[in-house]
Amino acid sequence: MLRKILLPVIFVILSYGFWISPNFQMISGGIAIFLFGMISLEESFKTFTGGTLETLLRNTTDKIWKSISFGIITTTIMQSSSLVSVITISFLSAGLIGLASGIGIIFGANLGTTTGAWLIAGIGLKVNIASYAMPILVFGIILIFQSQKMLKGIGYGLAGLGFLFLGIHFMKEGFEAFRDTIHLADYAVSGYKGLFLFTLIGIAATVIMQSSHATLVLTITALASQQITYDNALALAIGTNIGTTITALLGAIGANIEGKRLAVAHLIFNFITALIAILLIKQLMLSVDNISSLMGIASDNYTLKLAVFHTLFNLIGLILMTPLINNLVNILERFINVRRIMPCAPRYLNNAILEIPDAAVEAIHKEIIHLYQVCVDIISAGIAVPRTIIESDRDLDSVIFATKSIPPVDIEEYYEQHIKILYSAIIEFTSRLQAQKIPEYLANELYNLRLASRDVVEAVKGVKHLRSNLEQLAISKNIHIHKEYNTIRLELATILRDIARLSEMNDETDTILSLDTAKVRLKKHDQRVNKVLTKLIQEGNVNAYMATSLMNDSAYTYQIGSNLINMAQALFGVHGHMQKEAEKKLILDDADIDEVIKA
Repeated sequence: MLRKILLPVIFVILSYGFWISPNFQMISGGIAIFLFGMISLEESFKTFTGGTLETLLRNTTDKIWKSISFGIITTTIMQSSSLVSVITISFLSAGLIGLASGIGIIFGANLGTTTGAWLIAGIGLKVNIASYAMPILVFGIILIFQSQKMLKGIGYGLAGLGFLFLGIHFMKEGFEAFRDTIHLADYAVSGYKGLFLFTLIGIAATVIMQSSHATLVLTITALASQQITYDNALALAIGTNIGTTITALLGAIGANIEGKRLAVAHLIFNFITALIAILLIKQLMLSVDNISSLMGIASDNYTLKLAVFHTLFNLIGLILMTPLINNLVNILERFINVRRIMPCAPRYLNNAILEIPDAAVEAIHKEIIHLYQVCVDIISAGIAVPRTIIESDRDLDSVIFATKSIPPVDIEEYYEQHIKILYSAIIEFTSRLQAQKIPEYLANELYNLRLASRDVVEAVKGVKHLRSNLEQLAISKNIHIHKEYNTIRLELATILRDIARLSEMNDETDTILSLDTAKVRLKKHDQRVNKVLTKLIQEGNVNAYMATSLMNDSAYTYQIGSNLINMAQALFGVHGHMQKEAEKKLILDDADIDEVIKA
């Protein structure tokens, strides 16, 4: 509702400004070009993320200092703390990183964003960057139209850089031209009144433009042209820090509970940092003068002094808040509680991660594991072996063959009320991701994950078919059919136990061997049942009804077991497309299994 009102108001204000002032047109156009440059840089970044983000995040965020360093470096490279915040929320929602690591990245991003002020104040205002922008833009646009992914990514990066330079140039020229008509510094407000007023203006400008970098560039160019005072520029810089948290809060709307906690942590950090800057403004200004003097910055070089101030108060916030990260995590987890959700509700799928294919695929991977965990309950109930028994170290033979009764269970109702809803959400989310342009290796992984989700559901359907005969024949007085149906229960329970242990394995070779063992055992079981069935019929130990039931249910058992093993290979096997290719060469296929059995 707010956006519907705000957008027309912004359009009216801009239109009026364009009508009364050509210089306002130039400044606004400069901001627009600058923001478009940032969008192009983001597009360039996304082009190069394929396959590396997940690994990079896992390896560089396992300690707080690594997380902070990651935030500083990535924000310095991308020149967008908002983008880093949204990406961090996406990966946190997908379960790729923990909350403490995410908070560390956000803290580092705040310090990393100060490099933008140094680049603009130190270089951007001292050279004619428009002359560099034009050739960079030409080369960038040419490369964007190339089909090769790497060249296209480089093209977006160059185009983004060119647009950033061009935007800074137009903002600078616009403020310079204002000198002939109006002097905005005449409207300066001094003291704490001005500090609070321009802090609010900085917040508003950052919220509207959704970029603290753009607000800082606008502030620095206005300060360089003496259109605002140094004191008011400092207040604007403080305001940008608070305003940039709005982007993270908006990005967290579609995120899960962890993403929301991170967005609140971002707001807390920036608010406390800004509060410190306001309360200690005089002391900070004095410190800036001393630091600038030591660095050889002239006393009237207010643009560079603004960069010093921006870095100083963010650094103070980082130093004060870093030791409190674990305490902050505890507070957030205590007060922002997980709502009690139905088992069928998706835990990892949310709109916030669709923009980052790596994170989205990992979220789907985790959601299918969640689907499997939901399905284990009904599969174990279907074969009348409690899940607690399956996941324990108790002897399955003694438990299963001691069964005196098969408790009733409505698999159809459970499927409709739990499994179908979650499965539909996975398919819908997967389809939305497939509609985007994603790398081929991710598309292949997505395809395999979709097959895995289907395997889980097919296993449940197979148990539903198996169940009707199992209820009667697993407790039959006919010792022969009784034994065979309990053997079926034992085989499926053993596969479920094998899969439960897979998640605890760290060695990929052990995982492959475990799956191969399960495949061979399942094949041997199928062959044994067929041989036993023939003998039972020949010796007259079972009637036609029992024989037909066992034949059909043996086929269901083999299919259920195959579905579960294939699912386990996709979900609990090795990660990464290169490793997947190697795994295919190691894992046994049907021909290999037959050879093993013959041997």
